[in-house]
Amino acid sequence: MATTLAKAAEGAVAERTHAARIEHVSKSFPGPAGSQLVLDDISLDVAPGEFVTLLGASGCGKSTLLNLVAGLDKPSAGRIETAGRPALMFQEHALFPWLTAGKNIELALRLRGVAKADRKPEAERLLELVRLGGAYGKRVHELSGGMRQRVALARALAQDSRLLLMDEPFAALDAITRDVLHGELTRIWAETGVSVLFVTHNVREAVRLAERVVLLSSRPGRIAKEWTVDIAQPRRIEDADVAELSLEITEHLRGEIRRHGQH
Repeated sequence: MATTLAKAAEGAVAERTHAARIEHVSKSFPGPAGSQLVLDDISLDVAPGEFVTLLGASGCGKSTLLNLVAGLDKPSAGRIETAGRPALMFQEHALFPWLTAGKNIELALRLRGVAKADRKPEAERLLELVRLGGAYGKRVHELSGGMRQRVALARALAQDSRLLLMDEPFAALDAITRDVLHGELTRIWAETGVSVLFVTHNVREAVRLAERVVLLSSRPGRIAKEWTVDIAQPRRIEDADVAELSLEITEHLRGEIRRHGQH
């Protein structure tokens, strides 16, 4: 019995060593000139509670990699493990316009198996978490772009996943709204302890948010370089330390673009 418990405890510890593990993953798509290699031999671990940004030029395979981690597609080679089913948040909010903000969140709770009586209180709690208390009954058309993304974030959190995948969720927002939501996401990440894998092509955004920045080369996407962001949170996008590291990363990004003949 003691041996069984010890093995179970060892297994639990092993499960907690990563929120996502990407091992030698490659992905090809068919094209008019034959198979096109989009991702090549990607290996990356995301630790529990870690915030990692994937950075690279357009077309380098960032979103493809995120879709593979989400389970929306399968790698051509290699394997991916996640601690449970990830939650995915897109650039577009993808809210159902015929449902209220609260009901959009309740739908995710329903799919998770939350009892009907518990869904509204939990949806209201999540709206409070994203600082949209009182917006439960608002329709999507009544919400600003930033508010819609907050609801989308609350809906992603409603899935109770330990891994949140975010595909340029703030790219379509104006600079001020994006700046506010950077701060909100940092707060929510700290409060919930969720792991985040965040795709962006904005270097300053990557540095402001992440504990680790991973740069992908241009197609085929390979891990070109990683940086540990040793800057205390909360950060501002205009902070000197953020600007300094962003400049260093930008130079490497430009080098990758030049190396692969992109403009």
